[in-house]
Amino acid sequence: MQIEGFDTNQITLSDVTINFASAGEGPPLLLLHGYPQTHLIWHRIAPQLACHYRVICPDLRGYGDSGKPEGGADHAGYSKRVMAQDMAELMALLGHEEFYVAGHDRGGRVAHRLVLDHPQRVAKACVMDIMPTEYMFRQTDQAFATGYYHWFFLIQPDGLPERMIGADPGYYLTEKLNRWAAAGAEFDSAVVVDYIRCFSDPATIHASCEDYRAAATIDLVHDRADIHQQIQCPLLVLWGEQGFVARSYDVLKIWRQRAVSVQGAALPCGHFLPEECPDQVYQALREFFN
Repeated sequence: MQIEGFDTNQITLSDVTINFASAGEGPPLLLLHGYPQTHLIWHRIAPQLACHYRVICPDLRGYGDSGKPEGGADHAGYSKRVMAQDMAELMALLGHEEFYVAGHDRGGRVAHRLVLDHPQRVAKACVMDIMPTEYMFRQTDQAFATGYYHWFFLIQPDGLPERMIGADPGYYLTEKLNRWAAAGAEFDSAVVVDYIRCFSDPATIHASCEDYRAAATIDLVHDRADIHQQIQCPLLVLWGEQGFVARSYDVLKIWRQRAVSVQGAALPCGHFLPEECPDQVYQALREFFN
């Protein structure tokens, strides 16, 4: 499946092939998806954004139709630093030395690392429905462990989550969509079929577990090493007012401890902002990146 009006291509970087969709003319805008989805999460707003920007929607390494290299003994192959480096390389190869970025969920964590490691490359950034990884682990309590149980399930060793998810990946994926979305949210059935197609690959299941294993290990090493490094570019933070983030955190207060310029708002939805509230997300991005 393709996003309407977008071309799909693949490009080989240093150690991985990245699948991406692109369209439009104007300032370059990189859109990064989250777990357990693909670049298709942007299908409801990317065509509108392409009227104003050169929009690039990749599948992160390990997801969708992108490559799935080994994570290594320390899971460094799926550190947010490596995943952000992928995006910096991708945009450079496409001729975009400076660009905007918006990331949802895992893509937001990649965007967070991207603005820290490559500050000269990112003019403005948006993160959706996340708090800083290090902060969330440090504040872990029963409510967090219950609401974000997958953070602790997916990091288990010896192939345990891979085997359990692999028994019925379609059920697992749709259960995630339904559990994290607001009541009554409707997903495009063809998009969900493609999510399941990609997520049914055992290599994708393993790679996505490596993503979370990295988050609980090497990503924390990186995050703690530069805990006082602030995001220098303007930052937009969006979150779903019916989701765990809204219930649990003073979102803007915490992000203002990590960035010099922060604005944002809750939107009337659950976790999947680009699919649940496409009009509001589109408007927020246009106002911020314009």
